Amino acid sequence: MFKLKKSLGQNFLTDKNIINKILSIETLKNQNILEIGPGSGNLTKLIIQKGIKKILAIEKDERFYELLKKEFADNKKIHLDNMDILKKDLNKIDLKNVIVFGNLPYNISTQILVNFINLKKWPPFYKKIIFMFQKEVADRILAKSKDKQYGRLAILVNYRLEIIESFNISKNCFFPTPAVDSKIIVFTPKINIKYTIRSIKNLEYLTNIFFSGKRKMINKPLKKIFKNYLTVAKKLKIDLSMRPSDLSFDEYYRLAEYFESN
Repeated sequence: MFKLKKSLGQNFLTDKNIINKILSIETLKNQNILEIGPGSGNLTKLIIQKGIKKILAIEKDERFYELLKKEFADNKKIHLDNMDILKKDLNKIDLKNVIVFGNLPYNISTQILVNFINLKKWPPFYKKIIFMFQKEVADRILAKSKDKQYGRLAILVNYRLEIIESFNISKNCFFPTPAVDSKIIVFTPKINIKYTIRSIKNLEYLTNIFFSGKRKMINKPLKKIFKNYLTVAKKLKIDLSMRPSDLSFDEYYRLAEYFESN
């Protein structure tokens, strides 16, 4: 076995019960699959055994890519890409109704997820995302307003994605054993979105300003964004004495809508 790279978050899931639990989330027969970071191919082998249609596996580490290429040399259902998922143009993936799997490295997990939200075409090419995050990141994604962990990530995710399931995974289920526990979160894309935000970048911009001073009242960030901030607050029925973590998802989406229309 190769020396695993900490920088690539190479902690491989080895617990067969957890692997089977993940694979039972969705029926995989005749499905298109995208797997991010297959590594040694523990999950990949089992996915292929489920009678899938096609699988695109994206592996950054050239050593594992070469290993997988040899392992699946005769399998026409699998296409391997040796590249960084952050450099992959997700808008050009030509598979449809894809189920996406990924055990994401801690340092880039939020960037990867945001790239799946930022797609130009919506509904997107995928119908379900099954991602594994370190618990701290997962808790930020699952947070609601007034929660301690509530912030930009939860707001961005909930605009376009529905969170339908989550469960914890002990650090003891991995090799080598990481320092913290993990959590699986299952997402589906929202089809009927209540608010129309033309560019997710605007929502990112707004939330960045609000949460750069998350303990301060929202009158200051609102003033920074809108010259007529008092009129905006009155029109959108926003209490200026609140703090950024007090505002609901809907209030941030209304703010983003208003920002784009002015």
